[in-house]
Amino acid sequence: MKKLGAILMAALMLVGIVACTAKPADKPAEEPADTTVAQGKVFNIYAWNEEFKGFFEKYYTVPEGVTVNWIITPSDNGAYQQKLDEALLNQANASDDDKIDLFLAEADYIGKYVDSDYTMDISKIGFTNADTMYEYTIKAASDVNGVCKGVSFQCCPAAVIYRKSIAKDVLGTDDPAEVQAAIDSWEKFDAVAAQAKEKGYYMTASFAETFRAFSNNCTMPWVDANDNLQFDPQITKWIEQTDKYIKNGYTLTAGVWDAEKTNQMFAEGKTMCFFGPAWYYNFSMTNAMDPEKGCVGDWCIVKGPQAYFWGGTWLLAATGSDNTEMLKDIFETFTKNEDVCTKLVENEGQYPNNTKVAEKFANDPNWGNTMILDGQNDTAIFAELAKDIKWENHTNYDQILNEGLQNKLQEYFNGSIDYETAMNNFYQLIKETYPNIKLPAA
Repeated sequence: MKKLGAILMAALMLVGIVACTAKPADKPAEEPADTTVAQGKVFNIYAWNEEFKGFFEKYYTVPEGVTVNWIITPSDNGAYQQKLDEALLNQANASDDDKIDLFLAEADYIGKYVDSDYTMDISKIGFTNADTMYEYTIKAASDVNGVCKGVSFQCCPAAVIYRKSIAKDVLGTDDPAEVQAAIDSWEKFDAVAAQAKEKGYYMTASFAETFRAFSNNCTMPWVDANDNLQFDPQITKWIEQTDKYIKNGYTLTAGVWDAEKTNQMFAEGKTMCFFGPAWYYNFSMTNAMDPEKGCVGDWCIVKGPQAYFWGGTWLLAATGSDNTEMLKDIFETFTKNEDVCTKLVENEGQYPNNTKVAEKFANDPNWGNTMILDGQNDTAIFAELAKDIKWENHTNYDQILNEGLQNKLQEYFNGSIDYETAMNNFYQLIKETYPNIKLPAA
C-alpha cells in the first residue's frame, strides 16, 4: 500500500508539473477590425471641355450606385480656373455630394494646383506610378517636394505637320525622310521658308506657330530664385525669327486659334507647315478633314527642327474626395490598362501615356493614321520625339508670361504699335499681375 501511494503521489506531481508548463488554450479568434473607408455615391469632375468626358464614358465602367457629375466650364478668359478655384476654396465646407473628386489641369498652369493643399498625394490612395508612364508627365504632376498629385492619360510630343502637295512644289519631294532632312535645323527651316515664299506659299500660318518649339527648350525659368524676370535665349530667338517671318511674308499675323490660320488648312490653303501634337488633329484640323473643302491624305508629319511638347491634360486628385477608390481606378484605367490605352490610339488618334502601348504601334508595320494622314505611322514619329521631352525650368508664372508676351507682341507684328511699346505693355502686364517680379532696368 505504501508503494502504491508513492506511485500515485508521483503521478499527481507529474500532472501538476505538466499543467503548470502547458500553454493556455487559444482564445476564440476575434473578428478583424473593419478598416474600409465608406465611399461616396456622387463623383464630381471639373473640366474645361468634353474631350476626357468622351473617353471616360467610352472606356471607364462607373461602379454601381455611383453618379458622375461633370462640371464643364470653357477656358475662355480664365473662366474655367475661376470656377474651379471658387469650388476648391469651398471644398472643406462643401457637403460630401458637392465636393470635387477629380479635376483636370493643363501644362501651362498645373503647378498652381500641385503646389497647393487642394491636391493630394496619390500614393495615399494606393496608386503607384508605372514604369510605362512618361517621366515628364509624372514630374509635371508633382509638387516641389516630388509628391505626385495626379496622372495624365496622354503624352504630347509635337511635330511639324506639313502639306505634301506644297512640299512637293517647294522641295521637289513630299517624302518624310527628305522633308525632315530639309528642315532639321532652324537655319534650314528658315531657308525653306524663303523658298516657299518664292513659290507663293507661307511657311506657317500664325506668328505664334513656332513659339512652343522654342519655349519648351528654355534653359532657365521666366523668373529666377530672386524674382528677377529672365529672357531665355530661346525666347529671344523666337522673337527674332517671328519678326523676320512677318517682314518677309513667310507667315501670317493670325493667332494660333484664329480662323485666319485654320482656314489655311482647307485644300485651297497656301501654308506648308503647322506645329502640333496628336491631339491637334481633333482640335485644330477639322478644316483639313472637311469632306468638301478639306484635304485628308495630303499631310505627313516629321520631327522638325527640335523636339518639344505642347499641352496635355492631367487628372488631379482633389483633397477631400470621398471617392478615393474610384480615383485610383480611373488613374489605373487610363495609364496602366493596355486595352484602354490601345483604344485611345486606334479610335481617338491619341498618343498614350504608356510606353509599352506606344512602342507596340510604333513598331507595327501595318499601323498607319488614315484619319488625316495618308496612312503614315505617326506614332513612330511621336515615339522618337517623346524620348527627348523634358520638364524643366517651369514656374507658376508660365501661363500669364507666355500668353502675355505673345499677345502684346502680336500688336507689334501686325503693325499697330512699335516694338518698344509692345514690350512696355508686356512689362505693365507683369507689374499688374505679379508685382513681386523684378523687371529689367529701363
